[in-house]
Amino acid sequence: MLSKFKTSSGTSGGQPKLMPVTAQYNKKGELFDSLKQSPAMRHFGDINQAGKRMELMFARPEIETPSGLKAATVSTSKFTTILPELYTSPIETIFCPDPNQSLYCQLLFGLIQRDEVVTVGSLFASTVLRGIKFLENHWQELCYDIKTGRLSDWITDSGCRNAASLIMKPNPEQADLIENICNCKSWEGIIRKLWPKARYIGCICTGAMGQYTTEIEFYCRGLPLVSDLYACSEAICGINLEPLCKPSDVSYTFLPNMAYFEFLPVKNERHESIEMKCNDEDTELVDLVNVKVGQCYELVVSTCAGLYRYKVGDVLMVSGFYNNTPQFQFVERKNVILNVDHEKTSETDLFKAVTEAKALLDPLGFILTEYTSYVDTSSVPGHYVLFWEIQGKEGKHCKELDPKIMVECCSRMEESLHYTYKIYRKRNIIAALEIRVVKQGSFEALMDYFVSKGTSLSQYKKPNCIKSEEALKILDSRVIGKYFSPKSPL
Repeated sequence: MLSKFKTSSGTSGGQPKLMPVTAQYNKKGELFDSLKQSPAMRHFGDINQAGKRMELMFARPEIETPSGLKAATVSTSKFTTILPELYTSPIETIFCPDPNQSLYCQLLFGLIQRDEVVTVGSLFASTVLRGIKFLENHWQELCYDIKTGRLSDWITDSGCRNAASLIMKPNPEQADLIENICNCKSWEGIIRKLWPKARYIGCICTGAMGQYTTEIEFYCRGLPLVSDLYACSEAICGINLEPLCKPSDVSYTFLPNMAYFEFLPVKNERHESIEMKCNDEDTELVDLVNVKVGQCYELVVSTCAGLYRYKVGDVLMVSGFYNNTPQFQFVERKNVILNVDHEKTSETDLFKAVTEAKALLDPLGFILTEYTSYVDTSSVPGHYVLFWEIQGKEGKHCKELDPKIMVECCSRMEESLHYTYKIYRKRNIIAALEIRVVKQGSFEALMDYFVSKGTSLSQYKKPNCIKSEEALKILDSRVIGKYFSPKSPL
């Protein structure tokens, strides 16, 4: 019997959806929660017995659907069942409706209890990084609150203030120690310094989250990045049995008792970008037991909650087997593509090209912290536009970056894109690729926009292709430099 709905985020390509939930589905979720902890326990011991988790968690209120049933985000449903004594964040801060007040208080309580923290993380790598950036901008204020034992006046949420009154007391020694750690030229390894007993960073860092791993590794300096699960709003799917492997090597072992999994074969027609093998609805689906190593598939699920042969939209590659159980690597989201004239540039194509181009920044002391894209068809021919947010290392400002380097980045991206794109550029079917550099905090503003529209901060995934006019205006209003590829890549 249907008991409630889960809501998807809608930020990774598409509109938010309502997913049915039943009592049987919830029981599977409880079993999954116990299973996914086992691989980490094998390497790090029982975290629940060793100390506390400093996880950044953000919940949103339930809504009532026209049917009378409640609907809540996946993360909200999870956070209502956590054991508060295992976490540094009081439940009041998790359910605070203001994301900035919530984040400030969760960081504050994490710092106050820093000697008890044994793991740091959040659901997604992007949220971990946002927490670090927020800390960079507010550490002095946080230290002052710890020193005085008083919560800043701009925190007006009653739940947060009540929680603070139970935890906070003046601690000038702790405040001075944290201040000395934060007041340094480089923040390399800052997570290890602030939380010295932390054993690993827990967050999903595969798929679209892979772009954040380099920067997080800079801040954690050697702490393992553990991506422990693969799940979606539609179904619980698999766990990572090798938590110490590199984020780029993570494979998820599917759990066949969580849902009925089928797979729609996809093929690599360009050898660089994955496209659907066939749009015909009669294309034969492959069962879990019949998938082949090295082959890519689109995931299709049928669940005990009522979904039947539902296309999730994730493209996965079979990487191997654990005993007889298939293991998958996440490849990309289907249909998240740039397309001027049927050249179909995929999420994977884009990530590869950006990775090649941003390598030009590293030797100069700059880091690409965020990017997204869209197709500009306001002129003919249309062209690709990339929004880049760049941060300088050790006090450098992005204004110091030589414009010639940014032009070279445009060229490098075009050289790294697939053959069809290059042919179309040569024939002037597609105009020169453009990079628009935006000022610091632009992608936080983008995140704030989606959160204001109802997305849970815990579930937010930055879109790699912008389709919202309002989101585009937010980024365009913050552009500080525009650069174009000077010539065709061929």
